[in-house]
Amino acid sequence: MTGVETGLPRAQPVSSDEDVVRVRQLVRTVAVAVRLSLVDQTKVVTAASELARNTLVYGGGGTVEVSVVDNGHKQGVRIVFADTGPGIADLDLALTDGYTTGGGLGLGLSGARRLVDDFDIRTAVGEGTRITVTKWSR
Repeated sequence: MTGVETGLPRAQPVSSDEDVVRVRQLVRTVAVAVRLSLVDQTKVVTAASELARNTLVYGGGGTVEVSVVDNGHKQGVRIVFADTGPGIADLDLALTDGYTTGGGLGLGLSGARRLVDDFDIRTAVGEGTRITVTKWSR
């Protein structure tokens, strides 16, 4: 189930390192509000941090929307990252464990995908990338 959003979020910019920090803080606040366990809070904040950083570094900046969703049985945190950057030329490669183009730890998209319950990515070369993730309460 994808859930129903409970409130329409406004897009927040991701255009600086400070914005990445703000994304982390906002996601933590919403995760606490929907009563995610401490482990699940850490997972969704880590995924959000990685994806916000990717939006900034690889997408050239973009936006993030954080919302509370409800599927009738439980609540969750939904986060949508969007950019109009170069897009991802080889999505299969980008989703490979350990793959990194930035010399980092390689958590990347595959790691972020493992940390959340729902993961959807839409990308087109020359048009940008939109990633939607959701972490549900247990």
